[in-house]
Amino acid sequence: MKQKNHFESVTIDPRSQRLVNIFLRENPELEEIFKGSDDEGELYASLRKWILDQIDDDSVALKYYSGEAEGRDAFKQLKWSEYAAIRILDYIDHEGMEYVDPNLRGERYYNNPFRLLWLAVRYGKGGAKPAFFEDMLQLFRQANGKMKRTMPDQQKVYEWMDRHPSGLDGDVIEMRKENKDRIIRILIRKIEEGEFTSSVYTFDPSWSQEDKYKKMLEWWDSKVFHLKFAVRTPALLNELLDDSLDPDTMDILYEAREAGIPIFVNPYYLSLLNTRKVGSHVGADQTIRDYILYSRQLVEEFGHIVAWEKEDEVEPGKPNAAGWLLPEGHNIHRRYPDVAILIPDSMGRACGGLCASCQRMYDFQSGNLNFNLDKLKPKESWPQKLQRLMEYFRNDTQLRDILITGGDALMSSDKSLQRILDAVYEMARQKREDNRSRPDGKKYAEMVRVRLGTRLPIYLPQRISDELIEILSAFKEKASEIGIQRFVIQTHYESAMEITPESREAVSKLIAAGWTVTNQQVFTAAGSRRGHTAKLRKVLSEIGVLPYYTFTVKGFMENYHNFATNARSVQEQVEEKRLGEVSYRNFETIRHFTNQPTQMVDNIRKVLEDEDKPFLGTDRNVLNMPGVGKSSTFRTIGLTREGRRILQFDHDATRRHSPVIDKMGKITIVESKSISDYMKQLEDMGEDISEYSDLWGYSLGETEERVPIYEYPGYDFDVTDELSNFSMSESQVI
Repeated sequence: MKQKNHFESVTIDPRSQRLVNIFLRENPELEEIFKGSDDEGELYASLRKWILDQIDDDSVALKYYSGEAEGRDAFKQLKWSEYAAIRILDYIDHEGMEYVDPNLRGERYYNNPFRLLWLAVRYGKGGAKPAFFEDMLQLFRQANGKMKRTMPDQQKVYEWMDRHPSGLDGDVIEMRKENKDRIIRILIRKIEEGEFTSSVYTFDPSWSQEDKYKKMLEWWDSKVFHLKFAVRTPALLNELLDDSLDPDTMDILYEAREAGIPIFVNPYYLSLLNTRKVGSHVGADQTIRDYILYSRQLVEEFGHIVAWEKEDEVEPGKPNAAGWLLPEGHNIHRRYPDVAILIPDSMGRACGGLCASCQRMYDFQSGNLNFNLDKLKPKESWPQKLQRLMEYFRNDTQLRDILITGGDALMSSDKSLQRILDAVYEMARQKREDNRSRPDGKKYAEMVRVRLGTRLPIYLPQRISDELIEILSAFKEKASEIGIQRFVIQTHYESAMEITPESREAVSKLIAAGWTVTNQQVFTAAGSRRGHTAKLRKVLSEIGVLPYYTFTVKGFMENYHNFATNARSVQEQVEEKRLGEVSYRNFETIRHFTNQPTQMVDNIRKVLEDEDKPFLGTDRNVLNMPGVGKSSTFRTIGLTREGRRILQFDHDATRRHSPVIDKMGKITIVESKSISDYMKQLEDMGEDISEYSDLWGYSLGETEERVPIYEYPGYDFDVTDELSNFSMSESQVI
């Protein structure tokens, strides 16, 4: 453990000293406070008085700071300078507190931002870095009114959106045809030379090059082809990308392979990457690239990654962090009373590709997930195990929603998926039948929603075959008769560049089958560029996909490259997503979208026309917390010497949790990247960082209201209050 004064004798560097001088020049009153305070107690008292003198006694800010006022309404009433006032008070309140920093593999440290600034002002010491002083400088500029917030108007947001092309744009489609042609010709050569061998994908000796090319075009439309020829080595990856990867990237990929991080990218998804080094679309595919190309930090941390979500750490026979008792194995994950995740013992434990910021990288590290597709085929024991898992849902008093994921739910074969859906149907039917003998008020929650979590409409749209659609349509028809009302494909578009003609067709088929398609975007650094997420929402609205969540990248230092700060998530919510904010008069209309799932495109269009909106902002910007649940309700309570913000999250009060929440308290996280480093990363991506100038000021947030379409439909009976499969002990409280 590092001692409290470990860095206090370290001299700050020249750039830091320059920032300190600017701070003192801009704030003569504060110079007097910092230079005139002989100890920490005097400093904190003087700072508290200074900031309180600038706040009206009857302002919302003081009530918000104390907790007397809370929620979205209070949040929206805060003045820009009051964000800073609350942060200054929170810094003082949390000075000297000790935290664990999982970004540094559990190193403990003291939170003392004002002491670090005091040491720098008085002695030029403290060891804080330039990113720390830049954040502090901007904090006081916001507090004294020198940092203004200018809300972008509609025209400006449209301008930002127009910077980001879509995969449906004509020139992008043509570019990808060239990519497809290049990839096919390389694969033809490798089959000819015997580098790739297969009893299925082989050429007749009499075939001409044109014959082989035509056959490859046929194979291209098959999901099996893309899985068979998925790239697993850095060398082949670079070759199929026209040798466009730079040496540093290749070094990282080789090191990743040596560390045990799998590479798995199918030919279709590779064809989406731009290999041209010039032209209007350079950098447009950065979000896609950051999903398949690994970072130095990921390679260095692999082997040391710990589970971000504490409820995923389960000991047999013991409740998880949320208090839920689960069946043996790694098949069921659960946070909330109403829903549990099912991960099948099948190819559904794999994916169509490995996302660099995958929330389950921990499971790839431990071997629970992998890309050995042959070994992932269901074993003879799986049908019996599936029945046992269904009994968990049937006999639980509160479960009404099942999310089948993995991995990826649609990586399961048609036969395996049919077996799973049949088991879900029979479980739901029996649960409903069981209720007939229970009195009102003692009845169990019946299944009302079935979801399939998948990225295959994006990674591998060839998977959405007519045979799959027939299975989904038939299940929807018969399951509707036993009370299941919501049928959802929950997918993961990250960029409008992923919405291709093939992907659009896949979504159309799913909608025609009567399933609602929703999207969860992971808000990566590349995906957080101005207008990028707004453009994604716009194109999603056009093809009939409802935005559901926009997630801050979770995980610790392994996700450093892809992490976009929570401040940027709030800024995007407040400044850009507001263009798609739906008025209350259309809430009921949207609630009933699932009653007419096949009309989704037209129904979305009608609401957009009525609202005069470019997209539906039906998603919520949140973080999957390392405690339990999702939230964007947080305050910035500290700052590390490297300038990384320390955030304290409260739970989402708008949804139902297990009773553990009442004892768990607030959750503290340390961000893996400073605002300063994030801004430099944006600049390296070609962004004009002056367009993000008020980012520094977003130091708190409140979770958005849930759009009613995502609420559970009600019952015509009262469900028991009893919790089954639940236990709570002091050891669970985080």
